[in-house]
Order: sequence, then C-alpha cells, then structure tokens
Amino acid sequence: MKEQFLDLGMQPIANGFLTEEEVDSEYFFHLRAGFNTDTFLVSLMNFVDLDLMFNDTYAYRGSMSKTMRDHFEDASRIFNKEFNPASILEIGSNDGVFIKNFSKEISSAVEPCGNFSNLTNNLGYKTYNSFWNRRISEKIVKETGKKDLVFSANCMCHIPDIQEAFNSVSYVLNDEGVFIFEDPSLLQMIERVSYDQIYDEHAHIFSILSLSRLLENCDMEIFKVEKLSVHGGSHRVYACKKSKRKIDQSVFDTLDRERNIGLDKLETYQKFANDVMISRDKLVKELKIAKSAGKKIISYGATSKSTTVFNYCKIGPDIIDYIIDTTPEKQEKLSPGMHIPIVSPEIGFDKSVDIAFLGAWNFSKEIREKENEFIRRGGKFISHIKI
Repeated sequence: MKEQFLDLGMQPIANGFLTEEEVDSEYFFHLRAGFNTDTFLVSLMNFVDLDLMFNDTYAYRGSMSKTMRDHFEDASRIFNKEFNPASILEIGSNDGVFIKNFSKEISSAVEPCGNFSNLTNNLGYKTYNSFWNRRISEKIVKETGKKDLVFSANCMCHIPDIQEAFNSVSYVLNDEGVFIFEDPSLLQMIERVSYDQIYDEHAHIFSILSLSRLLENCDMEIFKVEKLSVHGGSHRVYACKKSKRKIDQSVFDTLDRERNIGLDKLETYQKFANDVMISRDKLVKELKIAKSAGKKIISYGATSKSTTVFNYCKIGPDIIDYIIDTTPEKQEKLSPGMHIPIVSPEIGFDKSVDIAFLGAWNFSKEIREKENEFIRRGGKFISHIKI
C-alpha cells in the first residue's frame, strides 16, 4: 500500500521552460510522494503524462556539462574493460553523451525525445524514437538480437510502470548479459534532505531494498552497487539474470545501511517531510534577509531541481532577479511556474551579482572551480542543502 508522506504543492513541468505567450496555458499538477509499505518503493502519488515531459523540445542536455562528459567517458572505459560487450543498448540516450563512447557497429539506443533521437541517428547510432516498454524491447530483439550490455542513466526512475520496464530489460538481455543503470539514491536524498530530487520526471526514487524486490520479480538480481556523486548522489546498480554472477559485498553493505537508516519504515519518510518544511523556511528567510539588505540575487542553473524548490518555496522574480544557464534552448525563456527570466552567463553573471543560488548544486565543484573570480571578489553561493 502506498502511503503519502510529502506534499510539495502545485508544480509545473520541471523542464517546461516557456515564453511570455505560453504563461497563461502552463500546465500544473499536484506533486506528492508516497512510500509503498509492501515493496519499500518511493514514488509519486500520481504520475504525469510522459508526453508532457519527454518530447521534441526537451531541453536538458547531458553533454553541456564537463562533469557528465567525463563521468560517462570513464564509465564506458570501465564497462569495456570489465565486460567487453559485443552488443550494447542504451535506454534513454539523451544527446548521446554516453553512447558516443562506443562503436556504432555494436551500439543502439532508445530515446523518446525526437530532437535527441534524430541527433544520435544522424551521428550513425541506431536510435529508436520510443518510450521504453515491452513492445520496443521485442522489436529490438527481432531486428538486432539480444544484448550483452544494457545501460541506462537517469532514465529508469522516469518510468511509471517500473516493473514492466525491468521485465523488458530482462527480455532484451542475453542470459550472460549485464544490466547497469544509474539513478538518484533515495538514501542520499533522505540524508541530505534534497527534496528537489522529487519532480515530475522522477516517478520513483530508488533504494536498493526496493530495487532488489522489483528485479527479483523478473528473475534478475543485483550483484554490485556503487555510490556515485553525480546528480546529487546516485547509485550505479549492476544486475544480471539470477545465479549468473557472484554477489559483491557492496550489495549486502548497502542493504544493511538502508535498513539501519530506516528506508523500510514509513516513519523515516514522515520525519523527512518535517525536515523539508524546516529547509524551506530557512532558505526563504535567508533570501529575504539578503534581498532586504539590497543584495542582488540570481540563480546559477535553470534545473529541474530548482523548479521544485522555487515553486514549493514560492521564490519568484521578486527575490531572484534572473537565472543564468548555458543551454541555448533555455535562454530568453521563463522558468517553469515562477516565471523567472533565464539569460546566458555571459550576459547575467557580472560584477553586480552578490549572491548566486545553486540551482545546479549537484555540479557545485565544477561551478566553484569555474567561477573562482566571483568567490574571490566576495560573491557567495548558497543552497538549500549542505554540500
């Protein structure tokens, strides 16, 4: 049974950056999260129509971040060395930031956003413009056979019918194949009170406890878990058909830690919800004090995470002058819900800025290294969480 524990109010499409003309028709939904006491899965109480989120105008591009380019280049080296796959399928290939590290001859991908599937198809990577489900998995097997390696980054958590998604992976995977996927860590979200991991695209936030149960239902099991820093704290999960590989100690250690933290208990999430309200009140107070002191405040990064924070905390252009972002598709538009203007860093990140809210706090290290001049002259980065 799914029990609601968090209400983040009415929220827009997190990546739905819009023009002035589109403001009056903007879509909103009630963002609430719940905990399934049977499966230990944390999910949205109500899922948003996939076509509203993932379409031909989807704006997030993994290749825009050096952190993510380096991350996926390193991952591809590790996977090639450890598994030496003869055939690879990526689920949710975005702009090709991962798949481009592999040979076109052995690689294929599934990507629901037409702008990105066209991009990687034009680069020579066979890309199916589709959502991931059993139908597309059967089509892939029919056309190119089963796969040695199936990879997915920040995509499986987007799929409402997650059991069907894993069943479809099991179907497309060779008996000796490996399924590797990366998604935000529920454990790290709870520890950091990073409630901005919860937005429309994140249908689920996974624990290893819940994933173990879901994968067991399709005759698969987790054989290794790695903790990652990307996207504000993630897990890289290695899975295979049952009894095909030795279970690494990392799986047992992670399960024990999650039980100790209480990720199998509703009370843990109820406490988290209280911590979220405290975080909101603290951030709003800090920003209002700075604004009343005459400080110029901007936001660094027009992110899905900041959409949740700004709409939940009711932070708009009366506090945040504008948002800077390097993605051309976001510039000259307004942020979802609160309608804060978005400009390029070249225009907006000048010496008049006193405070920058880290909308892209998950890239804090990269940002601080890049903007050390801002820090040297007394500029201040702030966030709603401890980084």
